[in-house]
Amino acid sequence: MNKKLLTGLYATLLLALPCTAQQIVYGSAKALAEERGDTVTTLRVERRTLNQLYLMGGAEYRIESYGNPSLSRYLRKRCYAVRIDTGLYVNCRKMRYHRYRLGGWYAPALERKGRIFYRAQPVGQKATETLTPDDAQKLRGEVGDAIQASGLVDKRVYYELDLETGRSAFVDKERMLELLSGQLALLEEFKKETNESAEVIGKYLRQLK
Repeated sequence: MNKKLLTGLYATLLLALPCTAQQIVYGSAKALAEERGDTVTTLRVERRTLNQLYLMGGAEYRIESYGNPSLSRYLRKRCYAVRIDTGLYVNCRKMRYHRYRLGGWYAPALERKGRIFYRAQPVGQKATETLTPDDAQKLRGEVGDAIQASGLVDKRVYYELDLETGRSAFVDKERMLELLSGQLALLEEFKKETNESAEVIGKYLRQLK
């Protein structure tokens, strides 16, 4: 059998084999910053339904280990982030925005210009105002913030994660103007936008260079 035929058969065999996704779990912000995680092979990602979001709150994705209850518990309670192939997910149980918790389960993240941005439920007055109708009644204080956020359980905004401090910052219009300062055409397009929802902000984050 000649060399070219052997090469062709080998390539065909590789294409026929099932592809295993690269799965890495990170235990802390420092581990994620240093890309120092543990490789696993049994993770399953499931998008939570709208009913589950309304009943229990939290982020969009459930990540569990098939057939490994102890690893599933670790993923829910202690794991900081999970990388599956090119996708990164952060555990909202570990995320904080000022004094607010961002619930449980996992939020999808974007990695751009050495920074991490993740999509989660709006909490706090600044993040919720952008998605609250102008004619809606607004209550002051923490109770008002909580009531307002509960009505936005299926809405999403972007937060920027600082891996050195573990803190998150709401990605508002001012922050996006800073990020887009070197891309003038995109900057001018963004200035026409009227809200700071994940749909709008995400469109420009994905185009950052």
